[in-house]
Amino acid sequence: MKKDVCDAPIDTGRLTLCGSRYKLESFLWQHLWLFVALFGMTFGVALTIRSSLGSSVISSIPMAMTLAGADGMAPRLTVGDYTNLMNVLLVVVQIIILRRRFEWVQLCQLVVGTIFGFLLDFNMWLTAPLTPDSLAGRIVAQLAGCIILGVSIAFEVRCGSVTMPGEGVPAAISKWCGMAFPKAKIIVDTTLVCTAVVLGYIFFGRWLINVVGPGTLFAMIFVGLVVKWTDRRISWFERVLGYHPGFGRYVYGLARYLRHHRH
Repeated sequence: MKKDVCDAPIDTGRLTLCGSRYKLESFLWQHLWLFVALFGMTFGVALTIRSSLGSSVISSIPMAMTLAGADGMAPRLTVGDYTNLMNVLLVVVQIIILRRRFEWVQLCQLVVGTIFGFLLDFNMWLTAPLTPDSLAGRIVAQLAGCIILGVSIAFEVRCGSVTMPGEGVPAAISKWCGMAFPKAKIIVDTTLVCTAVVLGYIFFGRWLINVVGPGTLFAMIFVGLVVKWTDRRISWFERVLGYHPGFGRYVYGLARYLRHHRH
């Protein structure tokens, strides 16, 4: 008589190993999509910078510092480097606000922020040939950048990983004093933009319209609308994130294929 599978002894060690591998593969799958979302976000930011109508909120301070560095008035760093430095400062602000309530796992924001900075520099290089000369071209670049940024943010939020430091500060303010997150987000974004304006006057004695311009104000409103519109239409993405990719099977199959064709 054939023994029922359910009556067979359970190898708890193997179950633990399989469970750990499943968690690892799911983690890698989730963060692969997070990487894709970050790439889209930085591509959108790069387009807004190339428009010269005003960069996005998160890149306004780094752009002001990068321009100052190009003129020898600050360290000569890329916009991605200054973004990384700003992300460190934003995490420090969260620690100061929350103190003992700060969850140390949120230090992973620095990892996400560093990847964001690297991808921003890469996309600044990638979009260099797309710098428009006409006003119509600049408007198209700004609009396209805002749309890509908003759509990518919606997917980034759906990934459910650690937030970007720019979102971590308003979240910390909301947790500290009970302020609604959207209101705290507006306050933080306004502070970043005003700081970029002040830096323009400190280093150049004028308002840097290509850093904080009409495109910046447009992005502050329009990107949020794109995020909301996209988020209502990507519930299917949860199924994508829940898919178990089975990397082991793919690697084993690829190895067999290569071995077969090698002989």
